[in-house]
Amino acid sequence: MRGVNADTQRAPRLSGLAVPGGILAAVAGAFAYVGTVDPNQPGHYPVCPLYRITGLYCPGCGGLRSAHAFIHGDFLAALQDNAMAVVGYLGFAVLWTVWVVRAARGRPLRLGLGPVHLWALGTLLLVFTVVRNLPFGGWLHP
Repeated sequence: MRGVNADTQRAPRLSGLAVPGGILAAVAGAFAYVGTVDPNQPGHYPVCPLYRITGLYCPGCGGLRSAHAFIHGDFLAALQDNAMAVVGYLGFAVLWTVWVVRAARGRPLRLGLGPVHLWALGTLLLVFTVVRNLPFGGWLHP
């Protein structure tokens, strides 16, 4: 009887890993594609509409080049192409790891982000966007 009870407890824990596993597969597939199809070569990806119309860099500009450099181990180029994207990659890795550990233990992932956290994140992205478009923020240009 012990084995049956242990198996029934283990099954929900394993099924709790399906969603994080699917998310990881999707992200890995996207990174594999960007790693294979070089965004530095014209014609593979569309140009940022904001950049095309205004000449201003959005917070995502250089993100594909950053991902390509990151995949190929050129971390300095990844940071120069889009520093916030690299922070996002690392943040995703930490969050995903916490999610998997909690799911393996049978506990749900609870982020507990309040309005203050979301406003702080939005402010950080806004400041990044403004600084990278100012003359002294040239080191943040992709």
